[in-house]
Amino acid sequence: MASSRTPRHDVAAAAACLRGGGLVAFPTETVYGLGALATDGRAVARIFAVKGRPSFNPLIVHVADRAAAARIAGFDAEALALADRFWPGPLTLVLPLRDGHGLSPLVTAGQPTVAIRVPAADLAQALLRAVDGPVAAPSANPSGRISATRAEHVREGLGDRVDMVLDGGACPVGLESTILRTGPATLLREGGLPAEAIEAALGHPLPRDVTPGRVQAPGQLASHYAPSAPVRLDVTEAAPDAVHLGFGPVAGDLNLSPESDLGAAAANLFDHLHRIDALARARGLERIDVAPIPEQGLGRAILDRLRRAAAPR
Repeated sequence: MASSRTPRHDVAAAAACLRGGGLVAFPTETVYGLGALATDGRAVARIFAVKGRPSFNPLIVHVADRAAAARIAGFDAEALALADRFWPGPLTLVLPLRDGHGLSPLVTAGQPTVAIRVPAADLAQALLRAVDGPVAAPSANPSGRISATRAEHVREGLGDRVDMVLDGGACPVGLESTILRTGPATLLREGGLPAEAIEAALGHPLPRDVTPGRVQAPGQLASHYAPSAPVRLDVTEAAPDAVHLGFGPVAGDLNLSPESDLGAAAANLFDHLHRIDALARARGLERIDVAPIPEQGLGRAILDRLRRAAAPR
């Protein structure tokens, strides 16, 4: 069912916009995506232009169900088991392209694989079913900057360069999807599905390749998710020239979760980064200091985003 914030006729209009070559920002359970019909090369090229995204960085393709995914990509037994267990949801699988897939080469950055997922959010599902085709959708923000978890983040970051924004409120997961390469399963990006859940499903530890020598999947650039102010991590007390993003008992100017709840911290991360960055500008301060985050469960995905936000630009 579509969100109460977005009438069904808006979903129909958004689907028509996509089929006509337009760009539509829409909410998933993870973050807002900037969508284009994945078979339309001109529309996909607009994604890269609007975001300022390098063309070697591939895009995630969103489809309504596994049957739609199977028309584009090949599934081995392991991939089928993971899809059955975690789709719809915040898991992206990097799979070999099928012959006759029809995707624009820009979507895959010329690679023989495609990053694909089935989102769980009602509004994303309604849109994908109305489009009845694959939608390429990276996060709806300028490349390298903080991801959007609310419609207002999209409007602030991309303005009128997007043809339409579907407002579904705040994204409940708040972190981009976890990305796996299959054959054998290897973690390429930490995300909204904890690695422990995948390991439990597989019955063995999950090898990690989260900072490869070349970009195999979205979200692997060293510098990414960055606010305008520089970021320093693992700080229990902010310096006079910094605002402080807290966690748990470290209060800060804003706190990701006073209760030390990593799920809440993940859901709050990008919204709080937008807010703390604005606070730094308002106060004329030069840096964002971030409290320590435990490196376990969703904490690993949170730290992955924060480390990329803090990386040299």
